[in-house]
Amino acid sequence: MTKTKLTLKDVALQLGVSTATISNAFNRPDQLSKARREHILAECDRIGYTGPNKAAQILRKGRSNIVALVLADSIPYTVSDPVASTFIKGVSSILQQQGKHLLLYAGDSESILDVVDFVDGFICYGAPRNYKLAEELARQSKPAITVDFDIEGLPSVNIDNYNAAYQIAKKAISPGDQVAILGLRLIESPSTCRIYDSPLIEVQTSISHRRLDGYMKAIDESEATISNDWVWHIPESERSFAKQAAKEVLNSNPRPNTVLCMSDIIALELLQSALSMGIKVPEELKITGFDGIEEADRTRPNLTTVCQSSALKGEMAAQALLSESLKSTVLPFDLKMGETVSA
Repeated sequence: MTKTKLTLKDVALQLGVSTATISNAFNRPDQLSKARREHILAECDRIGYTGPNKAAQILRKGRSNIVALVLADSIPYTVSDPVASTFIKGVSSILQQQGKHLLLYAGDSESILDVVDFVDGFICYGAPRNYKLAEELARQSKPAITVDFDIEGLPSVNIDNYNAAYQIAKKAISPGDQVAILGLRLIESPSTCRIYDSPLIEVQTSISHRRLDGYMKAIDESEATISNDWVWHIPESERSFAKQAAKEVLNSNPRPNTVLCMSDIIALELLQSALSMGIKVPEELKITGFDGIEEADRTRPNLTTVCQSSALKGEMAAQALLSESLKSTVLPFDLKMGETVSA
């Protein structure tokens, strides 16, 4: 025999209290004394009532206290990346303070439409692998903010990636240098490769292309040289992909004497490979990174890099979304002059 599901009214009648009191016990504990709330919850547990229907509440009130964080990549990759995981901590710290919940949504998912009705808003961290998600995000009506890329019509939280790349490159490059660039997600390819004349992806929205433009301006102004076969595309800021690019650049003939890397993970893999080959850094090879992760400062020689606060970036994005003061924000960055570039 199927057991009849208890309704809020049923429970209120059995306990001899109002439906509002039952609802407050589950959803607004500050409205009841601790003892009264605990008594009501214990009685509900005794009769098998687990609380008001959450889906119905969301549809009725239009608010779920859930924020969706749409990621650029898969969830396992994102939480293992030091920059992305620090960003997530920044977001979650603000949401937790405000009694909100975080839903991680993979960037290679088919659609965001299945969760639109059940979240209060979206933070989109990086251009999703499935760019259809960004297009859906632009069309839906919930509050949304992007981080580390742009969607026309939506506010964003970024640093000035063009200027940061330009400044770090100017610190590293000397006249006559032969320069290579280890780029991140520059073209549509799942493999590490040189870009040659391949069409760049989503130039208007990608922070990687802004970094590339900043590097190229610095190279031109510094009277250094670079050829299009010395620009590498690395699909993810992950050591196995970076290791292949490092091997190729270090075995080039002639070999570049300055390499600009679009992440610290890439730069650290290049540094390790160079040292294992007996290449002196920075005397024979200058290396720059981007991000300012802790490992970049611990390694020896420590890394010359652009430092940005991923935690602050996450906090600012969450605060903006919750306040519904949705304005674009450009955060500061610092240059960390380490030992991988000559003083």
